[in-house]
Amino acid sequence: MKRVLLFLLLISFLMIHMFYSSESFGEETKLKVIPPACPTCCEVMKPYPGISADELMKINLYIKFTKFARDYKGIGLIKLINKKGFTRTRDWGRYRILLNERSDVFDYKDLVVILGPQNIKGLSVLTWTYLDPKKDQEIWLWLPSLRKVRRISQSEADDPFMGSEFTTEEMSTRKWEDETYKLVGEKTFGGYTSTYNDKTYYKDTDCYVIEARPKRKEWYYSKRVAWLDKRSAGLIFDEVYDAAGRRWKTFLKEYAIWENGCLPQIFLEGKDQLTGHISVIGFKEKDIEFNTDLKEGFFTERTLMRSKW
Repeated sequence: MKRVLLFLLLISFLMIHMFYSSESFGEETKLKVIPPACPTCCEVMKPYPGISADELMKINLYIKFTKFARDYKGIGLIKLINKKGFTRTRDWGRYRILLNERSDVFDYKDLVVILGPQNIKGLSVLTWTYLDPKKDQEIWLWLPSLRKVRRISQSEADDPFMGSEFTTEEMSTRKWEDETYKLVGEKTFGGYTSTYNDKTYYKDTDCYVIEARPKRKEWYYSKRVAWLDKRSAGLIFDEVYDAAGRRWKTFLKEYAIWENGCLPQIFLEGKDQLTGHISVIGFKEKDIEFNTDLKEGFFTERTLMRSKW
């Protein structure tokens, strides 16, 4: 009888182990799920002791692409500033629906649209990302001046995003499978002083430091050094090195921490260390919403070609 009980316990243990080993995140990572009584709340995932570089970067992308919510929409500004201080401003909106828990095919769908100025209003990019990591994303660009939709290939992911220092890959298309990761160590971030507003961000913040290298050969960067806040594993600072190994660009990302568990990005600054050009992306918290019941049918080519936004 004792042998039977021991056998059953062993089988139970192995089944539990196999279940959690098959998940993208460790058991300890998932601390809080969306409670049924709080439809506007967000799921929370955080790092845990002994976590690997691979798992940390999975959480980082989980935060970046707002996978803690069912959907997201935000209205903000993009400012493009050259080294002489000349500034161009774009109003823009971003919409995303998360499908990974309700679809066997799609991970998420994402739509970015320029809302102003008038001469480029309506310019938009639609991205469909699949659960299968081997399947390329589908990306459509709507050019309102030409009344034309153009397909964008993965090879164009190094193009500037809306003319900014951020690339299309950085803003929309980078996947966890695109890079290899190594934990450099746990360090205290010395802080970053914004060129745009002279404010110092994240001084003395404890971080995980990850070295990320692209799997693609002869890509536009050789490595990234990513600083992840130890409290959330959200990327707060990114140092990008060019193909020659020079420190090329830096990216700051500031998050708001909401009581309902949501963690939106509210301020981003990208700086080209070689040219001095900077790009700033900002959102007012009142213009960010989660779990508003966006419909999958919104994320289509027909929506791209809307004449009014």
